[in-house]
Amino acid sequence: MNVIVLAGNKKANPNSADNNNQNDITTQLGNKALIKLKDKYMIEYVINTLRNSCLIEKIAVVGPKEQLAPVIGDKVDFIVEGTDSIVTNALLAMENFKNDKQVLITTSDIPMLTVEALEDFINKALNMNADLCYSVVDKKVNDMKYPEVKRTYARLREGQFTGGNIFLFNPAATDKCKAFIEQMLEYRKNPAKMAMVLGVGFLIRMALGILTISAVQKKTEKLLGIKGAVVISGYPEVGNDVDKASDIQFVEKYL
Repeated sequence: MNVIVLAGNKKANPNSADNNNQNDITTQLGNKALIKLKDKYMIEYVINTLRNSCLIEKIAVVGPKEQLAPVIGDKVDFIVEGTDSIVTNALLAMENFKNDKQVLITTSDIPMLTVEALEDFINKALNMNADLCYSVVDKKVNDMKYPEVKRTYARLREGQFTGGNIFLFNPAATDKCKAFIEQMLEYRKNPAKMAMVLGVGFLIRMALGILTISAVQKKTEKLLGIKGAVVISGYPEVGNDVDKASDIQFVEKYL
């Protein structure tokens, strides 16, 4: 299948509180995709893994074309000039694969990703026959392999899970999803507005840790009119992204 790699360079908002966070890696070092880890740029690790998989055909990267071309121009099929919007960037790159039934989407900040982890997600996702598949990792799995890593977890009835950075998406469902995803990104720090969309009962069950994965999938179908599925990955590498300066030391230890 074909894949989209998100490598956008989000511009700093002078009025954003995030700019005062000295731990934020984008604030300190700029575009994460072009941070050097050992002897390679971060995005090179991801591209190399994709190229080493027999399941991947064409690769489209979306981000600052002028900066990316010298680094990965000969390793990918398309480089699409990006914007400040994650959703818009994905849609711009999707134009290259709009007739595909399934497109893989990944971020450029998971340098520890392995071929085994990638193909495990793809095979599980394809078997679910869904319009949108989202990867998650169980806290127990992460703690066992990388006990020093700190991640944010959501408590569900089945356990504690952190979000992954790999998705499988049906381009035909784009029109149904675009407005909702943009709305959720806008409301992500406003629980009251999120409650208006998701429902108070849904958020309460999530806060209490009694929400099930099945309920999340059903909510997705109700709100978007598409079939959604959650893929529980046994590989922490799909979720261990580089967000903070301290993460660089962590991933370099294992690369």
